Amino acid sequence: MLNLRFTLDLGWRAGRMHLTRSRERVGAYLARRTMAAVPLLLGVLTLVFLLVQLAPGDPFRLEPASGVSRGAERTLRRAFEADRPLPTRYAIWLEGFLTGDLGTSYIYHRPVSALLREAAGNTLVLAGLATLFQFLLGTAAGLLAAGSRRAWLDRALAGLSSLAYSVPSFWLGLVLVWIFSVRLGWLPVSQMHSIDAAEHSRAWRAVDFLRHLLLPCLALTLPSAGGIALYVREEVRARLGRPFARSARARGIGERAVVLHALKSALLPLVNMLGLALPGILGGSVVLEVLYAWPGMGRLAYQAVLAKDEPLVLGCAWVTSVLVVAGSMLADLLSAWVDPRTREAA
Repeated sequence: MLNLRFTLDLGWRAGRMHLTRSRERVGAYLARRTMAAVPLLLGVLTLVFLLVQLAPGDPFRLEPASGVSRGAERTLRRAFEADRPLPTRYAIWLEGFLTGDLGTSYIYHRPVSALLREAAGNTLVLAGLATLFQFLLGTAAGLLAAGSRRAWLDRALAGLSSLAYSVPSFWLGLVLVWIFSVRLGWLPVSQMHSIDAAEHSRAWRAVDFLRHLLLPCLALTLPSAGGIALYVREEVRARLGRPFARSARARGIGERAVVLHALKSALLPLVNMLGLALPGILGGSVVLEVLYAWPGMGRLAYQAVLAKDEPLVLGCAWVTSVLVVAGSMLADLLSAWVDPRTREAA
């Protein structure tokens, strides 16, 4: 009895020590990546700042027909400190960025941080669901094609995946609008909610939100899901031809279990694709948010660039850069979880 208690106590202590060391490694890894990301983000934002200065147009230049005098234009420039020299404006922006003050939008006359909070949540809902669905749908289609013994099914899934992967998301978005909104009238064309949504119950508003979300989510999901399906199909088929798969079949293990084991060995490169998929999802959401009038980061950045709204453009670039870096860190952590051999390297 004493030996059993001693063994259990020793195992509990060893497990607790291993968990503590794992947490320390993860914390040290996150700290290193965060420190390395700071100069990268600063360099990206500095480049965006310079590109905004080189872009044509003047956000404070008003049309003569508007009746606004040149003195009013000068007052606006002074109010937004746009009359300062370029190095001075860069120093003012850098000081505000480091202290958490992103400035005030030229066109909305509201703090940029408040605008970003409202838009970032909407983009995260759209991009997060699209990322989840593209990996689930792509992995399922790739597994079905790789493990199917029917040649026609394999060719059909591979052909549909290639077609989806080659279609631009904005063109697919237009086709979906024409089919489901214009021709059939099943789904709304734009926005997140109907105009009279506030007059209905919470359940009705939830269904209405899902109906508005479906088309942009599909347009953002299907092209990437096609690429993931082709990748999973090739990776799993290559692993199904290896000796471990042949020996498993010889021992009487079912084909489904063999295919799932092949997928498990292909998870590491699939997880690494997650870090590469996030920039593409965010880039594609810009066009689709404008197309569907989805009030997210992409639409906000588009309006800011058109108006040459310097604080808002820099704020959108900052949030997008942070999301891309966070996606890369998440992919690395998932890789270490999937493959223990990479934990020491992390």
